Amino acid sequence: MEILWVLIALVMLGFVLLPFLRRRRGAVGLVSPDHPDAADPANYGFVREEELDIRMPGPDQDLLDVLDVVQRSQDYRAAQQLLAGTETEGERRWQRVQAFAGAASLELARRPGGVGEAPGGQWLRVWRTEAPKDAGGAAVQAEFLVQQAWRTATRGTDEFRIIMEEARSACADAALLSPGDPVPYIVELSVARGLGYSRKDFEQLWLKILDRDPAHMGAHLAALHYWCEKWHGSRELAYSFAEAAAARAPQGSLLAAMPLFAVFEHLPEVTLVSSFWQSEVVTKAMHGALHAVHSARPDDPMLAHARHLLVFFLVRSERWAEAMSQLIHIDGHVGALPWTLSEDPAAEFAVYRALAVAGYEANGGSPASLPH
Repeated sequence: MEILWVLIALVMLGFVLLPFLRRRRGAVGLVSPDHPDAADPANYGFVREEELDIRMPGPDQDLLDVLDVVQRSQDYRAAQQLLAGTETEGERRWQRVQAFAGAASLELARRPGGVGEAPGGQWLRVWRTEAPKDAGGAAVQAEFLVQQAWRTATRGTDEFRIIMEEARSACADAALLSPGDPVPYIVELSVARGLGYSRKDFEQLWLKILDRDPAHMGAHLAALHYWCEKWHGSRELAYSFAEAAAARAPQGSLLAAMPLFAVFEHLPEVTLVSSFWQSEVVTKAMHGALHAVHSARPDDPMLAHARHLLVFFLVRSERWAEAMSQLIHIDGHVGALPWTLSEDPAAEFAVYRALAVAGYEANGGSPASLPH
């Protein structure tokens, strides 16, 4: 009988909670699109769910054009030229290296090759064979190996360690080819996490990055994982790392948003208390991220990353108008946290977008009242 009462209570709780949890990280449920109470995101000019681009967090038309050429022709030279013309300072080179490596890795997963069939991503192999001294190709190869380790092997196995050790060697090769480029060392941050570098070794690696680009947001996000509780640190160490980065952030830097990423990495598995999203730690981190977004250059490649995470927190906090003001800048691209943790990033993003629209309209908002 006690079990029956517990089940009844859980069912009632499911009806009361809105939004309710679907799975980890707090995804929420919605009425169906044809429901009479459903708000229509299309009224705001938002992209249809099936047309959302899951490859990157925001637009980079040059990269998209080159990816299309490379994947259609299987000729690496357009990618080589794009990276050769991308400056080593700043975030864009790192994002493009990730994109090319990810494209090759996904191609290989879809076409592993076999008798009479070439494996996917063959263009990267040809790139490394024909241009072994090309710094861009070396960096892409290192990141490709890292992604392969996480995607195809189980952490702690010999297979995983072998691929990661190969990635570490590839990082060293890439660093020699481009001494002032922080990207090979940023790639190695993931190797450090996977192989469990000691804190001393990790900090030595981190200093190499700081010497080259101390305000690199992508590097800080990659390093944050190492300090998280689920890897080689703790909640306190991760928060300390993020807050120190925010404190030394130069004017206009998105490093001020780092504490929000640290909060996200340590969200509880289940959050049934709505007041959590209005708590001091969450509110303070959101305010820091909002300030960073408002102060950042409009063309900062990392701006979309911060906006995507803000949408997640603003919707959970029922700050509908603020969520909508972020959505109008990022809609169309969903290749960022938190959506990429889902098996269907586009669907996950669409849920939060629809909630933001519904909450905005329920509080008197409309397409006409939304500033652009």
